[in-house]
Amino acid sequence: MGGVLPVVAVVAAAGRGTRLGLDIPKAFVELAGSTLVERSVAALRESGMVDETIVVVSADMQEQARALFPDTQAVRLVQGRGERADSVMAGLEAIDHDEAIVLVHDAARALTPPDLVRRVVREVAEGAAGAIPVVPVADTIKQVDGTRVVATPDRSTLRAVQTPQGFQLAALREANLKYFGHPTPGFVATDDASLMELAGHTVHCVEGDARAFKVTTPWDLALAETIVHKELS
Repeated sequence: MGGVLPVVAVVAAAGRGTRLGLDIPKAFVELAGSTLVERSVAALRESGMVDETIVVVSADMQEQARALFPDTQAVRLVQGRGERADSVMAGLEAIDHDEAIVLVHDAARALTPPDLVRRVVREVAEGAAGAIPVVPVADTIKQVDGTRVVATPDRSTLRAVQTPQGFQLAALREANLKYFGHPTPGFVATDDASLMELAGHTVHCVEGDARAFKVTTPWDLALAETIVHKELS
């Protein structure tokens, strides 16, 4: 589907989602009859670019995940571990290809439109080591030290980053091995692109989409429900 190189999607669905305030992991929270992870996988498939999907799920949610994705050829389940970066690494280790385009996607970004997926894949297919969807920052951003403002970055140079993030598989594997094998003091990986940057790769930006926001809080879930119900009406 994706072109010369196979496109493999790794969907991160192992997080607990404590800020959502529910008693189940947020990937398994329902949104208008479908879980967030089901909607995320569907968006990847609908893009027409993805050849294989791997969903990374915590050990205690494997049974529930298999009930959602009974077709093991369409979706492979991999057990998550530790922090998000550890779980993504587990997904990368499960990829059988030596060369591929890999998409790393947050299950909580359940309303990501297929067009966004296509933009990311095409950028990597055209030669970029990595590509991330971004949107402009609307608010003024302050750098602070405790309660004291120490700087105001130029908002025009800032972007909020979304997923899926796309990479050349070999480059992302290399970046992960460097991160886990030779930790950089004080560095915390908040996304996969940051690992690529640390390893010296150039990451390109493509246009994001407001609908690709991450469902993190009850407010986010309410917004997602409003959007879905409006689309269905």
